[in-house]
Amino acid sequence: MAVPKRKTSPSKRNMRRSHHALQPAAFQECPNCGELKLPHNLCSACGHYNGREIVQPEG
Repeated sequence: MAVPKRKTSPSKRNMRRSHHALQPAAFQECPNCGELKLPHNLCSACGHYNGREIVQPEG
């Protein structure tokens, strides 16, 4: 079995984990209505995606 020869130091362990931090959610403005939406997702306010109306908005 492969077993580490030495204990991993806290510095090396933390350097490995440096990319594990949570990232803030990336929002974009909808080009049709201006509401914030997730990229590559349907706008929940107006129902548009990629310049086309996909779903009729409620209300």
